[in-house]
Amino acid sequence: MDTQAMTAVDRFGLGRRGTEPLPDDPQGWLRDQLTGPDRIIFPTTLGTSADGLRALHAQRMQKLPGNPLVKPLLDAEASAQLGALLATDQPFRERLVWFWANHFTVSIRQGGTQAVVGPYIREAIRPHVTGRFADMLLAVMRHPAMLLYLDNAGSVGPNSPAGLRSHRGLNENLARECLELHTVSPAAGYAQADVTSFAAILTGWSVDMNATEPGFVFRPRAHEPGPKTLMGRTFPEGEDGGVQALAFLGTHPATYRHIATQLAVHFVSDTPPPSVVAALATALVRSDGDLGAVSRALVTQRAAWMPRTKFRTPWDYTVAALRALDLGARSSEDAAPPDPDHTPGHLLRAAMAFLGQPVWTAPLPNGWSDRAADWAQPADIMARTDWAYRLSAHATNVDPVAIAEAVLGAAAPSRTMTAIHHAGSRQDGLTILFSSPEFQRR
Repeated sequence: MDTQAMTAVDRFGLGRRGTEPLPDDPQGWLRDQLTGPDRIIFPTTLGTSADGLRALHAQRMQKLPGNPLVKPLLDAEASAQLGALLATDQPFRERLVWFWANHFTVSIRQGGTQAVVGPYIREAIRPHVTGRFADMLLAVMRHPAMLLYLDNAGSVGPNSPAGLRSHRGLNENLARECLELHTVSPAAGYAQADVTSFAAILTGWSVDMNATEPGFVFRPRAHEPGPKTLMGRTFPEGEDGGVQALAFLGTHPATYRHIATQLAVHFVSDTPPPSVVAALATALVRSDGDLGAVSRALVTQRAAWMPRTKFRTPWDYTVAALRALDLGARSSEDAAPPDPDHTPGHLLRAAMAFLGQPVWTAPLPNGWSDRAADWAQPADIMARTDWAYRLSAHATNVDPVAIAEAVLGAAAPSRTMTAIHHAGSRQDGLTILFSSPEFQRR
């Protein structure tokens, strides 16, 4: 079995789906996913962020207990988007969607985001995964989900008409996280004064819940007047000042170094070679921040093809296990089965929650960790074995040895294959496979 083909499917993809054919040209297979159209088709019933905001507004106005209008929207989004992970034939592209959604984390721990987190990924992240980083940044920063999550919707310039009347002031959350996590990072050497100034630039960037089409709105009367200076650059007052500031940050060399490092950590190793980070940063600089170009550069890095150097997070692990059993064969455009609690997406959502990485519920704005030290404690491994045993009880009509050969290939040592072959039952054999050190890594 071609080791490079298996690495392409595991490292850059989401794990082999049953016994699907492996790519004859692994690098070409990956490049094709970046140049072709996004083939995921979501049900039109999912709606838009405006639909989510209408539901949230109605729920608040009527003081309805139990989240009755928003929860069905969230559940449908999670089922559809997780189901796409299991069914997609563009796994590299889909991994990039989830990578960037984690980079620009919006968590449903902030209750107002539950109505719009799904549309946020479909509207602000997915369309830009092979486009320019600066365009994705602007789409993210203007999206109601991010404005609600990091409290910018209520940020008011102290010297604005609204600020002078209400004595309300700046909320620096969005500005701080954009600088620290989303763009230049602390390595750029910005100061607290830059955070405050950037927060002033973003005053008035808010969410209109009452509009015919609810969504982003710029409120001039809440905007701090006058020009502002950010990292040595001066930006005019008004909405355009914010647009210009984001274009500056989105194309800054420090931003390119930061996101190159994150890409290398995700795809190469927890401690990637500096040469890989430098190559990815160079690709970003030369392409004006083209994410398709840097993704193509990534697949040419020799270090990225060293097998099994990345420990799978719970998200990675559960997706790979369910794909191995081909439980996502139902395509995303198919009609939902009668019981939505038994869709592949629902099964994956429950698995992620059980293993400590519930979907869209990161505890902090820096998202979920990509590093083995945060997921490989003994209790974590035991939980995976427990989940694997319960999953395997429902996997009928499969041969554990055949599945192991399909999803591990040459990576499976003889001791693992022997243990699976001599397992007392099909359930035990699959549990051994999914608990093996080889399956824990990609």
